[in-house]
Amino acid sequence: MSPRKSTKKASVESPAEQLPPAAPTPLFTAVLPVRWRDLDAFNHVNNSNYLTYLEEARLQWLSHVPGPWFDDHAMPVMAAVQLNYRRPIEWPAQLHVELFCERLGTSSMTVGHRILDAEHADRLYGDGNVVMVWMDPATGKPVPLPEAIREAAGTP
Repeated sequence: MSPRKSTKKASVESPAEQLPPAAPTPLFTAVLPVRWRDLDAFNHVNNSNYLTYLEEARLQWLSHVPGPWFDDHAMPVMAAVQLNYRRPIEWPAQLHVELFCERLGTSSMTVGHRILDAEHADRLYGDGNVVMVWMDPATGKPVPLPEAIREAAGTP
């Protein structure tokens, strides 16, 4: 008699099933509506719009930073983005986009983010981070982070 083989498949968690680590207190929380035009043919928010939500949240945060955070010789550019799509966003919805300071470097800042349902804080749509580098647009070279950014991030 041959041994019976198990028909049970090994369990491997997908990124959508893995729980992200607990988030620290946000630097800023943007409240954004899901617009009808954000939907794709499958009736949920197109993946590219997640990046638009993150951009809007960063711009809202930066508009609240006291003091100069850019000028003719220092402007932020996005150098990298990492985004985990945890679940589809359906319309209608209000979103909370939370931003966190994960790291401050000499000329860069890593901004962590979480996209949540405004009415159900345990409904996580996406998380990850963005690396912003301040550079001189004339030379394309990195420049030191503005003091206003260091202070706004809580680490002058």
